[in-house]
Amino acid sequence: MIQIIIIVLYFALTVLIGVMSMKRSKTSDAFHGTAMGIFAIVAASAGEWLGGTSTTGVSEYGFDYGLSGAWYTISNGIGVFFLAMLFAKLYRSLNSVTVPGIIEKFFGVKARSVSSVLLTVVMLAVGLSQMIAAGKLGESLLGVPFIPSVVVFAIIFIVYTLAGGMNAVASTNKMHLFVMYGGVIVAVIFAVSRLGGLDRLISGLDSANVSDATKAALAEAGKAVNDVSPDSYFGMLTIGFSKVSSWIIASLLGACTAQAGIQPVLAAKDVHTAKRASIITAFVCAPFGLFTAFLGMAAKSMFNRGDMLLTESGQLVTGKTALPTLMLHIHENPAVGGLVGGLVLASILAAILSTVSPIILSSGTMITKDLYQRVLKPKATDAEVLKMSRITTALSGVVCTLGAIALVNASAVLDIVYAAYSLRGAIFVVVLLGIYWKKASEKGACWSMVLTGAVAVFWKVYNLFIDKGGFPIADWLTETYAAVVVAFAATIIFSLAFPKRRMDTA
Repeated sequence: MIQIIIIVLYFALTVLIGVMSMKRSKTSDAFHGTAMGIFAIVAASAGEWLGGTSTTGVSEYGFDYGLSGAWYTISNGIGVFFLAMLFAKLYRSLNSVTVPGIIEKFFGVKARSVSSVLLTVVMLAVGLSQMIAAGKLGESLLGVPFIPSVVVFAIIFIVYTLAGGMNAVASTNKMHLFVMYGGVIVAVIFAVSRLGGLDRLISGLDSANVSDATKAALAEAGKAVNDVSPDSYFGMLTIGFSKVSSWIIASLLGACTAQAGIQPVLAAKDVHTAKRASIITAFVCAPFGLFTAFLGMAAKSMFNRGDMLLTESGQLVTGKTALPTLMLHIHENPAVGGLVGGLVLASILAAILSTVSPIILSSGTMITKDLYQRVLKPKATDAEVLKMSRITTALSGVVCTLGAIALVNASAVLDIVYAAYSLRGAIFVVVLLGIYWKKASEKGACWSMVLTGAVAVFWKVYNLFIDKGGFPIADWLTETYAAVVVAFAATIIFSLAFPKRRMDTA
């Protein structure tokens, strides 16, 4: 009961802060973000990288593989640092509120429209994955069915995002950031105490010491005892080099085209603020996954010892339910456990809210600025642009919600997210060629982005739904590598086939 009270109060405070930001969002520029300072940029931008995936998703990898699951947020930190050092100043100097607007500077309006559509799809894919995480959390912990959970969460984040736009995102994310870090640090301390120290955690990870009750439960569920050695759980490559390298590449490239993460940077008050805020964001994001992966390991240790076999609904604990179930067993005293668990659950929900809100805002911004105002109605008044921004932002939230309901049973959420990241990273390859290769043409960029999108989607769909054994290419060749290679080759080939017109090269 205390957990529900804490969560309800946290939601109420979030909505209150968001609605209070409404008075500072009376124009379209203010709604999308303008003249932002360092702290506001860090809070708003970090929400893109520290979402539900960095909590429940990374803890799932921690449960299955150990500390190497932290590469999810470490990779994101590396990518944001890459953005900070090489492109933050350039992007801000171009005076565009969207990444497709930056693409137009090097290719043209058509390339802006194509990239806007693709990047909006990417943002919505990431958003629906966060909504799945939120719904599952409400279902497993609060006892509320998945669909009502998702709908309630959706109403909350749509309301406060529509009220204050970027001001609401920045204001609420400041609170979310403190709650997220505070929550996971408290959880780590109590988890180690509950286990009886690090030595007991390590012994609990040893599959040779799995209790008879655990073996029986696993056998009944048709599962095998995890054969990863205790020492391997602390290795940083246990999850596999191909996975780690793929994440790093996707983050290096994707961070430079992530509208939700870049929009606050583009709204910085000057170029120097944009760079400094990006550097700080990188160091804020990178270490977060170490805490959540460790919590997954703690859940695994308790599971192996037989202390935590079933969820409250009687289901066998898996990586997907490890973190929320751990919160229910965080302390032997139910009152203390309820208080600590409630605070940590609030931090998980804070992570989800901190991501979904900027995602639907960024999607609405791209649709409004790149398609509506730039192509469909160039002479729209500021009032019309602001109205359209709120409409498209709300619709983006609805799409994320409906997508979450439709795909709730889809597996490998992290992989789906990184498939979207791969497409986003591949688009940055096109941008790089536009910046540094004089022969890159608008038609070349457009056709390349379309082809790359098709390849990225096919690659992931094939791996998710078709027998991998029949795939004629090496397992290490992930969708990230495929999308990047196709983007690079296609841009060159199509640019040579459809060269710039003379007026474009003048």
